[in-house]
Amino acid sequence: MSKVIVFAAPVFFLLIAIEWAWGLYKGRNTYTLSDAISSIGLGMLSQLAGVFTRLLRVGIYTAVYSSVAVWQNDAFWLSGYGWLLALLLYDFCYYWLHRMGHESAVLWAAHVVHHQSQSYNLSTALRQTSSGMLLGWVFYLPMALAGVPPFVFGIVALVDLLYQYWVHTEHVPRLGWFDRWFCSPSNHRVHHAVNDVYVDKNYGGILVVWDRLFGSFTEEREPCVYGTRKPLNSWDPLWANAQVYAQLAHDSWYARSWADKLRVWLKPPGWRPADVAARFAQPTFRLADVRRFNPPTSRAVQAFACLQFVLLMVGVLAFLWVADAQPLARMAVCWAVLCTGLWALGAMLQGRIGMLVMLLLEVAALSTATAALGLPEWHYVFKPLALLLAIIFVASNAHLTGVTSFFSSQNRLTALLLAALCCCGVGDVLLMLPGLFVPGLLAFLCGHLFYIAMLRQGQAWFPGRKALLATLAYGATMYALLLGYLPTALRLPVAVYVLVIALMAAQALGRANVLRDAASRWVAVGALCFMLSDSLLALNKFVLPLQLWGLAAPFWVLSSYYAAQILIALYAQPERVVRHFPNENAVKAALEPQASSTYQPVDLRP
Repeated sequence: MSKVIVFAAPVFFLLIAIEWAWGLYKGRNTYTLSDAISSIGLGMLSQLAGVFTRLLRVGIYTAVYSSVAVWQNDAFWLSGYGWLLALLLYDFCYYWLHRMGHESAVLWAAHVVHHQSQSYNLSTALRQTSSGMLLGWVFYLPMALAGVPPFVFGIVALVDLLYQYWVHTEHVPRLGWFDRWFCSPSNHRVHHAVNDVYVDKNYGGILVVWDRLFGSFTEEREPCVYGTRKPLNSWDPLWANAQVYAQLAHDSWYARSWADKLRVWLKPPGWRPADVAARFAQPTFRLADVRRFNPPTSRAVQAFACLQFVLLMVGVLAFLWVADAQPLARMAVCWAVLCTGLWALGAMLQGRIGMLVMLLLEVAALSTATAALGLPEWHYVFKPLALLLAIIFVASNAHLTGVTSFFSSQNRLTALLLAALCCCGVGDVLLMLPGLFVPGLLAFLCGHLFYIAMLRQGQAWFPGRKALLATLAYGATMYALLLGYLPTALRLPVAVYVLVIALMAAQALGRANVLRDAASRWVAVGALCFMLSDSLLALNKFVLPLQLWGLAAPFWVLSSYYAAQILIALYAQPERVVRHFPNENAVKAALEPQASSTYQPVDLRP
């Protein structure tokens, strides 16, 4: 099934290009680059997640069909009448899934992804959830009970989904009699609108007859305003999937009544316990207050984003092409790389990170993946490159050009940070080469000493005594565990290393406790990630090979290692890193009035 999407992708993009060109020709362009990339990226993420939810999508259906189907008659279901009946049954089940997706908060939490875009075009059709099948499979069990074979179910599901692609456009007007029977562009525009008269209407996938039968139909009468009533205001694909879940978890946690803690998930979207609503008030939705989220981006960022988007798309299509034949653990590593790239692309378009940081994140992910997948030639390229990019980022961010003394008072913290990164970069190279474990260990030891000196700037030595005791206790425990497995020649070097990494973490935690700001806390998290990475590395090398959830030790060692390096590189200089995040004025500029966009009401005449 994954390969079908690979074949369909060129058609999707060709139709998007035609719609975009038509919009430009008619002077009514419905696309913005960031929104289109965000929507398609969410579709890519959904397809990636689908590889891991096959058990829910197919396995449970097949099990129910095989064991409790009322009437198994493949000859009928493979006939013309059988295919048509199966499609009608699927569309009927889809209607109720779709409707409940708007009437139950936990189902809305999954479905909301499709509605978050404030644009309405063919790229919006590709904007799909990554969590929909966690509960959505329940609605199709009646088909399994009726005896619809899994193969037929899969085909009609694909037909129903592909049909819905073309209705996501503003360039097709009302279609007369067709609108009365089928889901059409006009009918589906209504479904995506947040206008009071349109909310929770027109759920049909192929047939709109279901809406007419069950009282959820309305015609398009006034211009549609798209999005959700609690706007996402982000290009982050992970947050897009988690936004409503997080809000529901928040309200459920703070609700006093145990019944309300459950009702939060089952009631219609927007319902909140009275005590929670009073304590955490939210503004009332008004159509006049809707603003289009569109952070400004430079031409360079747009060009770079397009290049990255193409590369990610190629990666996703390659992933889908081989997904059915590869072990899930191997696919999980590739999934992590692609998710990192998609998140970084959204963050860059939103102005949260720059192009260099995006490259750093991607290269770190590729270094981790090539080690985990056993691709040493590529790993030898990406591993040193990741630290080199971190060094370039810190140096360019601090504007060290013109500094005459490496330890000048003005740039002491930055110089120490660069020295630490350089030592770690040397350690990375040495540890990749056979027989150079001890020199690599010494290089990292020097790096951690520089980190301690950097964290000491403006602070007392180890200001958090509890943190010092905790990290030293952890280090002692880890060393005691390793001691029986260490060669005699390594016992002293490893003991010194464990002491230094514990002191570094203690200094970072104490500094965070004194400064009490987000940047210092992230640096402390980075220091703890260092401890985790080194612990996993030592256990894997000296005690026993580690494998967690099917993933070998290199994945966990390097992912925690790069998390440490990147967090410290980004946040050790908060006054300089802040420019990589949108300030208040940038956020306000991103929320443009709908009237300032290129949106114009569609001609409603048939």
